[in-house]
Amino acid sequence: MSVNAMTVSAGEALEVLRAGWQAQSEGQMLASYMMHGRPGVGKTQIVAQLAQEKGALLFDLRLTTIEPHDLRGLPYYDHDTQKTRWYRPEDLPDDPAHPAILFLDELTAASPMLQPTVYGLLQERRVGRHRLPGNVFVVAAGNTVEDGAIAYQMNTALSDRLIHLHVQAAATDWLDSYAVPRGLHPAVIAFIKTRADLLDTTERALAEGMLIATTPRSWERVSQIMRAVPDRRIRNVLIAGTLGEAVAAEFAMIADDIAATVQVHDMLEADRKTRIGLYPASMHGLNALIYGLIGVLDGRNVEGVIDVMADIRILSHQREEPEFKRMPLGELTTYGFEGLIRKGLDLGLGERFLSHDAYKTYAKERQEAGLA
Repeated sequence: MSVNAMTVSAGEALEVLRAGWQAQSEGQMLASYMMHGRPGVGKTQIVAQLAQEKGALLFDLRLTTIEPHDLRGLPYYDHDTQKTRWYRPEDLPDDPAHPAILFLDELTAASPMLQPTVYGLLQERRVGRHRLPGNVFVVAAGNTVEDGAIAYQMNTALSDRLIHLHVQAAATDWLDSYAVPRGLHPAVIAFIKTRADLLDTTERALAEGMLIATTPRSWERVSQIMRAVPDRRIRNVLIAGTLGEAVAAEFAMIADDIAATVQVHDMLEADRKTRIGLYPASMHGLNALIYGLIGVLDGRNVEGVIDVMADIRILSHQREEPEFKRMPLGELTTYGFEGLIRKGLDLGLGERFLSHDAYKTYAKERQEAGLA
């Protein structure tokens, strides 16, 4: 059974959940949400980010690991009333003074025996006599049968209790909303910037009968490997086991080129004449440099970072290599400054940008060209 909901990126799904949270907080709408998506697309990270933004307690229930009685609690005999009562399970939020998110993960992989118990949480917001406080936001997530994951078809009684979102990986959204803010390795970010088709290859891998596919989650793991394992041979084995051999070989070529040509700290310490000769002469290299600059930006180096970023736009006049004349240096500089300014504003460095001569010159040029 296909998911006939609107397809959204992870960033868009987060915006929808923010709106749902706001509507519930204002007493305008009370609903439960279901995110469908392939393994590794970022569903769990979306909920974790929402909880962090809202200062909410996160109750993360993996429904494949629990039984119906785990949600209802344990029975005990009340001698005073001569009735059987139930201890409330600690996995359900019960504090009306503190907002919480109840995340029902792997809903579609849960045993069909568990689903009737979940119905009450999603629709009536209760299990047995245990009721969720009004400040609890309920989100579920799961894969579909078509994703190649373990999943049961969702029946109509369960589906009707949810607002559905079909989450798919989108490279630009993932880069801007997740990879760059989280500081993933510049080689990973630069590679996906130019090979967006390799962010998620699940469908292709299923069609070709391959076990390993790339996903946003696997690329995050590659970022960790790049930083944790200095030995190139061992690192390549680990990356091949994460991405698949063909994609890993292509990534390794780019990563080696970036490692050999991108020297962010050396450029920040060099004088301008020396620095001009250090810019990498490839799109992958310049993209990695841009993300490397965004990653290292802080109050101590902001002027140097701005200088390095601003000079990207003039490389075709300063360097003889023909590659620089073929690359969109102006667009790269603009994209880089957009990322820098976003981070700079978060760090309280906005005035440092506005007062810097190199940035003022760059901004004036864009204004005169009608681009600002």
